[in-house]
Amino acid sequence: MIINRLVFCLLGLFQFLTLFNGFSQTINGKFPLLANNQIKLEGFNGFKTYAIANAKVSGDGRFVMNYSKTDYGIGYLIAEDKKPFFVILCGEDIEIIGEAFTQAETIKILKGKENQLFSLYAGAHPKREQALSAWSYLEKIYAQDSLFSIHKTPCEAIKNEKQRIKTEDKDFIDKLDSNTYVSWFLPTRKLVSSVSTVAQYRAEEIPSTINAFRQMDYTDSRLYKSGLLKDAIENHFWLIENSGRPLDSVFVEMQTSIDFLVKNLISDEKKLNEITDFLFDLLERHSLFKASEYLALKVLNEVSCTIDGNLAKQLETYRKMKKGSIAPDINFAGYYTMPGSLIPVSPKKLSEIKSEYTLVVFGASWCPKCKEELPQISKSYTSWKSNGVEVVFVSLDEEKSAFEVFAGNFPFFSMCDYKKWNSPVVQDYYVFGTPTMFLLNSKREIVLRPNSVKQMDTWVDWYLVKGNN
Repeated sequence: MIINRLVFCLLGLFQFLTLFNGFSQTINGKFPLLANNQIKLEGFNGFKTYAIANAKVSGDGRFVMNYSKTDYGIGYLIAEDKKPFFVILCGEDIEIIGEAFTQAETIKILKGKENQLFSLYAGAHPKREQALSAWSYLEKIYAQDSLFSIHKTPCEAIKNEKQRIKTEDKDFIDKLDSNTYVSWFLPTRKLVSSVSTVAQYRAEEIPSTINAFRQMDYTDSRLYKSGLLKDAIENHFWLIENSGRPLDSVFVEMQTSIDFLVKNLISDEKKLNEITDFLFDLLERHSLFKASEYLALKVLNEVSCTIDGNLAKQLETYRKMKKGSIAPDINFAGYYTMPGSLIPVSPKKLSEIKSEYTLVVFGASWCPKCKEELPQISKSYTSWKSNGVEVVFVSLDEEKSAFEVFAGNFPFFSMCDYKKWNSPVVQDYYVFGTPTMFLLNSKREIVLRPNSVKQMDTWVDWYLVKGNN
């Protein structure tokens, strides 16, 4: 009797804890080809994913998983083959069957209204997009080629069919309950996934598509839980970059988009910091430095918001170390230096280096990218030097032996004070990552902030080699 009461109490406690933690929704599945596999359910939180639940599939392919109200958004089931199957975690019980997540054509959703609607649209929408692109291609032929342009009936038929397809797609979304997650997710996913097709086949839709991205609410928790945040930002700026505009016009459009984005995010400092950090890195990686500089100054000048320390330092480089600014002089006294085999006399400070241009490189032996870039700089050094470019390497190493092994064979001047990020030189130059490079002229004006050796090579070839011919 006592044991039975104990079991009863434990079951009651388990049910209480289950309800307390919000685990009231289940995902039931049957996938025979996944028998005895471990599967996971993961969700999205901004640019990151997190684990929700995991389960062992039974011998006959069955599994049960739970999710809570805090997981509201998009989740994905993933097995050992790493192929995900996406589900809407909207507070409904879900039942799915199929052979395996890799065989989408076999999967059926037996329970879960929003997931059924999602599956129905996900199957039909790509076909509509393909048909629209095909009709748009034919429409251009009939409009531009004199062999076809005289035939008005097929031209009108093409326009009507395009409109029918668009209306059919819109009607499906308009009929969805506005209180459901799927009613928000499907049009947002449609916008994000349409970018490459619009750029390639329906250029007339580029302005409206860019405007739709600008009107997105980046503070919306539904976006953060959708798995679309990263793609929304990347596709937005990719479309501007690949819109066929002149480069100056591209930067103007990007600045306008940045204005919309920052204005939207001002009310949410956490999201402002997170999205600014991501977008700044994206623009830098794509060598869109004029846009990344604009973003940095825009955010720094917003006195109503607080910028995280690391991000603020990263952005501050563009205010203090922007093109045209005078870079701080570097006093080599007290630093451990390696003069380099091609420099006859060791300079005492940066301003004593007699060269038309000087490339100051910040890096370290522990930096993986530096291990690629610095040897490439060594190979290019003789060519650069013959065209008036000197190189100074500032190491962020903390140990003398590591610095000597790494920089010992460099043919250019190298220095290190073993203070890593606390080095006065690193802080004076607002360095937040390695490698970081600044190209200075003889007056120490910043001419360029190369993001790679390849870009530096291109600059030397274009401005110095060809410019002297």
